[in-house]
Amino acid sequence: MGRPRTNDETVKERLVECATELLATRPQESVTVRAVATAAATSTAAVYSLFGGKDGLIAAVRDKAVASLFQTVTAVPTSEDPLADVYALCAAYRRWGREHSHLYSVLFGGVQSFRPSGTVGTSDPVRPLLAAIDRAVTGSVLDGPATSIAVSLWVTLHGLVTLELAGAFDAATAEDAFRSAIRATLRGWATPAVFAGLRRDGSGQDAPGLT
Repeated sequence: MGRPRTNDETVKERLVECATELLATRPQESVTVRAVATAAATSTAAVYSLFGGKDGLIAAVRDKAVASLFQTVTAVPTSEDPLADVYALCAAYRRWGREHSHLYSVLFGGVQSFRPSGTVGTSDPVRPLLAAIDRAVTGSVLDGPATSIAVSLWVTLHGLVTLELAGAFDAATAEDAFRSAIRATLRGWATPAVFAGLRRDGSGQDAPGLT
């Protein structure tokens, strides 16, 4: 009987899935090649054959997370209102984090270094947000460097999503925290002409465009 194949796409995907789960639930140093291979019901040789080792496997997990987030944010339609688009992109980021908690933990939990101020590539998930912010700045809706605005929004979102995934909020509190925190962050960068529109009116309704 021949030896089982260790370098097909099925094994490769299984290794990435198992590594994702292990990296999201254990300290990185405890996630060894042997541990991942055992979880994936394959050999350590498969990891080296397909990824070149642990570093290559971790990189593949991160690439999967980046591609998944990029697919989600690029699916957000562009409207005539750049501020509404910024809000929609923030909502998409939050939704992706809740629906892909393991990938979120791997991408933003310290498994790989993440530098939001680095060069933005064509498949970088932050690109659609920067484009919407650029349109808002050009339209005198927001005032400030686009990268700085994007980083401040990401800091706010990361804190919210991390707490939400940790179970710190019930559903109603999480929803209210998201809306109020994103609106407050945008107010900090808003031009005087649109500042008041980023507040809730007296009846507690959301500002136009930010639903």
